[in-house]
Amino acid sequence: MSDPSSSSSTPSSSIRLHSKLRFFALVRRFLRSKASQNGKSRPFDHKSAVKSTDLGADPGKGSTEVGGFEAIDDCLDLQRSVKKLHFGSWEEKEAAAVDIGRLASKEDVKTRKSIAELGVIPVLVEMLGSGAVSRRRAAVTALIELANGTYTNKALMLEAGILSKFPAPEQQESTLLLNEFAELILSLSSLPNPQFQFSLTRILPFITKTLESPTSTAAAAAAKQSCLSALFNLSAALETASLLASNGAVSALLALISTKPFAEKALATLGQMVVTASGKRAMEDSSAVPEGLIEVLTWDDRPKCQELSAYVLMILAYQSSAQRDKMAQCGIVAALLELALLGTPLAQKRALKLLQWFKDEREAKMGPHSGPQMGRRLAIGSPINPREAQEGRRLIKDLVQQSLNKNMEMITRRANNVGGGSSKLKNLVVSTSSKSLPY
Repeated sequence: MSDPSSSSSTPSSSIRLHSKLRFFALVRRFLRSKASQNGKSRPFDHKSAVKSTDLGADPGKGSTEVGGFEAIDDCLDLQRSVKKLHFGSWEEKEAAAVDIGRLASKEDVKTRKSIAELGVIPVLVEMLGSGAVSRRRAAVTALIELANGTYTNKALMLEAGILSKFPAPEQQESTLLLNEFAELILSLSSLPNPQFQFSLTRILPFITKTLESPTSTAAAAAAKQSCLSALFNLSAALETASLLASNGAVSALLALISTKPFAEKALATLGQMVVTASGKRAMEDSSAVPEGLIEVLTWDDRPKCQELSAYVLMILAYQSSAQRDKMAQCGIVAALLELALLGTPLAQKRALKLLQWFKDEREAKMGPHSGPQMGRRLAIGSPINPREAQEGRRLIKDLVQQSLNKNMEMITRRANNVGGGSSKLKNLVVSTSSKSLPY
């Protein structure tokens, strides 16, 4: 009769043996595919190899530079690295992650997919939760390289639970590590948005903390740029944009619109959020609106920011008299007049549209009985003194001209402060009549 302990250990040993056989079969298939690729692209020539050796080539370098030996050495390194990553100690796993990242950066998309088929992604994702900073950096670097250019590997990372491994807001991480995590989330954000809808609450605290952190180093600035680009990608879908706006992304973006290096991406992302109900409501409740957006309208050196800010203001002002009143009190009319004359064609179009809304609202508030009234009414068809009619037209023309001159003086002062815009302003003044002005 057989020993029960030996019979119980037989299934576990057979499972381990089966996993090892499957692993080495994948490695063998990868090596064969790599060898076939090198055989087609650059066949090995024994004579040229011997010739290069006779000419005094370094034997150590010759084995990696002649006749496709470099690819063979890389395959052997990959085989050893994958084996260490699966079965080695933590130190061996860290070294293997560094080697996998190095090899993935040298290869094409097809090879990176083949490397992922060896089962390295779940192990690398698990290493992100390690307590050792060097181990986490090695893992995140390898994952960035494996995600480069392939949706398949990015989807595998999401399936492995990578979003739950991002640093929590209370964790104190180095700037370099935060920059690498931001680069990784930017790479993952290019996936279709529905895959993120149930996991945004895990990564949004990391993104908002990065955006609100001080920009003291180049790595911190790069991390902010990556997070801004990731938010822009994620907010492309209306459902995701609404979810982002409901979880505090709007306030973090509004805090950056006054900083010129980050303003364009922040305004572009706000433009995608403002079309949602939650995004518009969050901006209306913010104390930075509309003052911060109106200030951007005066940035003559940032025409793209002017266009984006005018777009956000248009969405906020549309069918909202309360928002238009707030904008008028903050002096938006003067900024829009300047933008309508000196801005880009798209900015001019948006500025004129906004000015038309303010003009219509003012006329609606004035009503038919506001303003000075005539003491007597004239019946239709009653005779009018031609001299009085001519005098009235002259007075109206003088009032229009005075208003136009006053606006031009104000715009000229602002243009002179910027410098270099006098010739453009003269051309605009010559080609613009009072009829084209909304006021």
